[in-house]
Amino acid sequence: MVAAGFIAVGSGPAGVSAAETFRAKHRDIPVRILTDDPALPYAKPPLSKGYLCGREDKHDLHSAAWFTRNRIDLIRGVTVAAIDVDRQQVITKGGRRYPYWHLVLASGATAVRPDIPGVETALTLRTFADAVALKMAARYADTAVVIGAGLIGCEAATCLAEQGVATTLVAVEPVPLHRRFGLEAGERVAKILSDNDVRFAGDTTVIGIDDTGVLLGTGEGIDADVVVTATGVRPDVTLARAAGLAIRDGRIVVDEHMRTSARNVYAAGDVALARNVTAGKHIPAEHWRDAAQQGYVAGLTAAGYAASWDKMPQYSCVIGDYVLTYRGWGTGYDISSLVDHHDGFTVQYEADGKQVGVLTASRGV
Repeated sequence: MVAAGFIAVGSGPAGVSAAETFRAKHRDIPVRILTDDPALPYAKPPLSKGYLCGREDKHDLHSAAWFTRNRIDLIRGVTVAAIDVDRQQVITKGGRRYPYWHLVLASGATAVRPDIPGVETALTLRTFADAVALKMAARYADTAVVIGAGLIGCEAATCLAEQGVATTLVAVEPVPLHRRFGLEAGERVAKILSDNDVRFAGDTTVIGIDDTGVLLGTGEGIDADVVVTATGVRPDVTLARAAGLAIRDGRIVVDEHMRTSARNVYAAGDVALARNVTAGKHIPAEHWRDAAQQGYVAGLTAAGYAASWDKMPQYSCVIGDYVLTYRGWGTGYDISSLVDHHDGFTVQYEADGKQVGVLTASRGV
């Protein structure tokens, strides 16, 4: 059996940040990252922005030489089947056991496919392999439909249109990003999409997908050589649930130090429902900056140093030549107030009389 040490399950920003942070504090303890992704660890935001649009390549978090130089054992293409919290072991699908002193669960999230006849023929955009497949499909496509008008759906639709593909964005909401940012912001995003040659079909659903395209609930058919589902993600808590870790609202419950309910087990990123010190409550982490910060906290805590998650979440979305930046808790609001300015708009969000978020859209790409 291999020597015990630090293990991160997942090679996204949370897992890599945790491993990198722990290694910086302990130079001689074994550090391993186990991941089912065969690619070198990479940043996911560029996949639906620069990479799909053909403006930039995949962004590796580190080179293969960096992992070797820092003696971090990156084990790719392996599926973790179970965690034995009593024996402190990680068990792979092939039956190999890796003992740990400290374990960080950073297994991320999986794309949610809607229950639609023919959906198995649609593409998703979650991994680098997904992005490669979609980029190749777009080269030979004249038409496309993107199902779901969240952040990824809006970015993907804009990139496809930029490649000369006639693209329709379909959503059950009346405007894009309605659930997250409200009606007024969504109306302006719809205009931005239209200016970038993306047709928006709201207040409708896709009830079928076939070789010719999609069928909407309104009875309208839309031709599509490529269909993309961007209908959200689900945190992958399969291992945590089987190991008996505390789970709430579909995520692993952790404190501000990223500790789970099991001894020497931490969680970070999409899978974590972590207590944020500044917010004074548990906040779901949904974006790479949150994941990297939580991984940093988990790595420091595991290494024996004082660390707490206290950063306010922030993320950006690129639609055409506009950048939408949100800074806030993302936990709902009672009141929103929008102000237009010469190159975009700003929305303030309040809950219980307190500001809980700010969305700014400005031309800047």
